[in-house]
Amino acid sequence: MDEKDELARRFDAHRAHLRAVAYRMLGSLGDADDAVQEAWFKLNRTDVGAVENLGGWLTTVVGRVCLDMLRSRSARREESLDAADLPFRMPDPVVGLPGRVDPEQEALLADSVGIALMVVLESLAPAERLAFVLHDMFAVPFEEIAPLVEKSSAATRQLASRARRRVRGAAPAPDTDPVRVRRAVDAFLSAARDGDLEALVAVLDPEITARSDGGTRRPGALLRGARRVASQAIAFARFAQDGRAVLVNGGPGVLALDADGHPVSLMAFTVRGGLITALDILTDPDRLACIRLDGA
Repeated sequence: MDEKDELARRFDAHRAHLRAVAYRMLGSLGDADDAVQEAWFKLNRTDVGAVENLGGWLTTVVGRVCLDMLRSRSARREESLDAADLPFRMPDPVVGLPGRVDPEQEALLADSVGIALMVVLESLAPAERLAFVLHDMFAVPFEEIAPLVEKSSAATRQLASRARRRVRGAAPAPDTDPVRVRRAVDAFLSAARDGDLEALVAVLDPEITARSDGGTRRPGALLRGARRVASQAIAFARFAQDGRAVLVNGGPGVLALDADGHPVSLMAFTVRGGLITALDILTDPDRLACIRLDGA
């Protein structure tokens, strides 16, 4: 094995970890792959002999690449005259089938990164997101994060602390009891199919947030409150009727398919205390077309 092949082998040993970091930073599977590829390019231009901890070095390189990508996104938003009216964008979902373990998905979602948490991460400032993701999710010391955000270690610690408070406030830990979670989702689907408004309200948290992402061709929506969300759910009862149970970022979800087996809607549920606290819906045809399930 020559030197280049050996370098590729060592990089591949870290690829799954780097993709997990980039996905949490960017919320986009495609952008995450681009960030990992950029790290590979940088590695090829680096004297590897001077790198003591390759895994740590690659993690900070991916972090820096992602930070630049997030800042570029922010700049584009600020330049848009309609920035304040930009629709909600659901982070790319990782969709799987219950009872089937996909090693690649398992590595990507280690430590549980539900859609609700990913949505909150999208709301953080780029430097806050970097500090929180690298430190709280991957245990990177603040001393190594500080140069990336061009701040002191103490200031970087404050960035992570501020992000942590927002995450805890907006995305508290969901239920881990699969029976209670499934019961809540099944009750929702049954009530939606039956058009039972009161039964729907009963299974929804009073402060539930429902978000939909229809992409560039379909308007999205943001609803809050159990009764408003329940009323809308009844309008979309056909999705519940034809839905197939899936896992969305490790949590409960429903994928609706048309007569030809093509995805037309993806719903991701967040359940806490036996009630549905968040409902995230993807109806963007372009992104739905990328979902592939064995046997779907």
